[in-house]
Amino acid sequence: MADKQQPISPLKNLVAGGFGGVCLVFVGHPLDTVKVRLQTQPPSLPGQPPMYSGTIDCFRKTLVREGITGLYRGMAAPIIGVTPMFAVCFFGFGLGKKLQQRSPEDVLGYPQIFAAGMLSGVFTTGIMTPGERIKCLLQIQASSGETKYNGPLDCAKKLYQESGIRGIYKGTVLTLMRDVPASGMYFMTYEWLKNILTPEGKSVSDLSVPRILVAGGVAGIFNWAVAIPPDVLKSRFQTAPPGKYPNGFRDVLRELIQNEGVTSLYKGFNAVMIRAFPANAACFLGFEVAMKFLNWLAPSL
Repeated sequence: MADKQQPISPLKNLVAGGFGGVCLVFVGHPLDTVKVRLQTQPPSLPGQPPMYSGTIDCFRKTLVREGITGLYRGMAAPIIGVTPMFAVCFFGFGLGKKLQQRSPEDVLGYPQIFAAGMLSGVFTTGIMTPGERIKCLLQIQASSGETKYNGPLDCAKKLYQESGIRGIYKGTVLTLMRDVPASGMYFMTYEWLKNILTPEGKSVSDLSVPRILVAGGVAGIFNWAVAIPPDVLKSRFQTAPPGKYPNGFRDVLRELIQNEGVTSLYKGFNAVMIRAFPANAACFLGFEVAMKFLNWLAPSL
């Protein structure tokens, strides 16, 4: 697939992945807020316009009503969660690759990279589910006009008081359904594009910043092309009142299809895709920069 690589180090992946995740949140959170509000807005009454007519309308109304801080509503939860989550994600990917190598010199094929990426999706679910649950609740409460939660810790505390640990981990199955295949696509696309974009005779490790940004951004788009239908179901399920969907995602799916049609599974698509490129470009650039630094600092680790 490419030339000789630096030996895979899951530990370095752990550290560099955490830094990449922080970069992703800072760049992508405003449009994530827009995405969640579009996905969870109530159906409009007959003869009345919807709360938000689209991505730009939601972005504009949030900015006008709440200022720039409105677009960063709920960011503390993903910042707290995203550093360990992306650290674990890239660790899982590194471990998945290492487990499939018979020797450090083995170069993995794309199906093996896809499998390693899927493993990373399993690894992240334990951290991702509560962070997403809290983030979604904080993002929609501002648009609903209610203030039930005073921040991420208050939200977590009240969820635990109301429903125990199950309340905090509501949506775990849907998070797995979203992240396992999407993570496989994410890493496979990134590695594929890195190889395509590497000039003949050059090393993948010497890829220029613009090419890393392109590879990371497009990988993010492919990731979300796979992830958005289960993500819509997850957002709706995680923000629903207790007991609304007794049969889990099947009830959410049935309600969405019956009331809003198949296209409702792609609610927030524009916001997701606009966000996907810059956020994931920033993530992979942060990861690659951190990896170069770690390889310089501790080459034998």
